[in-house]
Amino acid sequence: MPPALTFLAERDHPLRAALVEEMHVRRFPPFEAPARLSQLVMFTGEEQIEAARQCAEYLCACFGVTPPKGRYFVVALGRLEFVWEQHTEVSTYTFIQRGAFKHPFKHPVLLEAPANWIASLPGQVLRATQIAIMGGGVPPPDDTVLASCFAPADLMCCEVQQHEARIWSDFRVHEDGMGRLLILDQALQSAADTARLVQRLQELGNYRNMALLGLPVAQSATPTLTALERRLATLAREIAAGSADDARLLDKVSTLAADLARITAETRYRMSATRAYAQLVFDRMRSVDVMRIPGYQTLNDFTDRRLTPAVRTCESFTQRLEDLSQRVSWASSLIRTRIETTLERQNTALLASMDHRAHLQLRLQQTVEGLSVVAISYYFIGILGYVAKLLNHTFPTLDAALLQGAAAPVVLAFVWWLIHRVRRSHQDGA
Repeated sequence: MPPALTFLAERDHPLRAALVEEMHVRRFPPFEAPARLSQLVMFTGEEQIEAARQCAEYLCACFGVTPPKGRYFVVALGRLEFVWEQHTEVSTYTFIQRGAFKHPFKHPVLLEAPANWIASLPGQVLRATQIAIMGGGVPPPDDTVLASCFAPADLMCCEVQQHEARIWSDFRVHEDGMGRLLILDQALQSAADTARLVQRLQELGNYRNMALLGLPVAQSATPTLTALERRLATLAREIAAGSADDARLLDKVSTLAADLARITAETRYRMSATRAYAQLVFDRMRSVDVMRIPGYQTLNDFTDRRLTPAVRTCESFTQRLEDLSQRVSWASSLIRTRIETTLERQNTALLASMDHRAHLQLRLQQTVEGLSVVAISYYFIGILGYVAKLLNHTFPTLDAALLQGAAAPVVLAFVWWLIHRVRRSHQDGA
């Protein structure tokens, strides 16, 4: 191998091959009209991903086929082609049967799969669709045929991809539990073009249903959110009045913030998913290039009329959550500021009180020191009196009272100096 190619192999990013493969998977195999398809979209969540893979592998094993590894594969099961795909929350099972048909929806292609396998599919049915593609040169179905396949009051009809195909659907779940989509190939360029159109239309419907999952969540949580807004309004009035205990108000705001955090945690993922899926729906609508047929509603009309209000409801709910969270944060900050201000005032008053008490203690200490000088001097002079009386016995001419009186000023000065010196040494040491 040339050195340059050896370098590329040795320095390959570990995810390079997977990323390249990701760009080429998730495609229907090419097929031409006439053909029929059945697709199941099973909501599995992230908990049943492995179970969905095992179920798809079991179906392949029933036909003696070993599927490739990964989150997507296409295999031939007898006269059917089976496409399995795993998304974050759903698994899709698509069955393709090529060839002519008498009635587009009378016998679903899904029934070609074993009944016990269908019953064992993990998850819940989010969408089930029958698709029939009529070949070029076949005249469009008349009103009688359309009435036998769809609900006339809800019938949608339009042309897509620059008049290359015409589609019909009523977006209803029929007695067999499946929706219906009829496609007339008018000028599709190739089998790959046919497969891409069907896949885009199916992804549009699948993502539409995934986006709509957020609407019930928003609707069910809206009364709780409204109640939280009312609680915050009441707290705001109490905060403005300033008559309530700040500690009690802070406790109420903290409880309100906890309730809001719980609702946010319970709904954030679904709201974000709704926004992402809705964007995918609008992207697919642009890619199929819908054109109106007089007298019928179009795919754009149906999608806009039903999906756009739901998405806006979810966006409004998310915005209310964010606004309420911000207002709760402001209320909490205001109460904390008031509490801190109150504490600062209390601390200032406490320091002033301590300073006043310190002055009183100093004056008391000075008074006590003065009394201590007098008391110590009194006892000292008393002791000198006893000494003077003793000396009087030895020296009769010595007047003990005179000696005691003369020593009193000296003793007072000495005691005052001594106490002042002791206090000064303690202060210097501190």
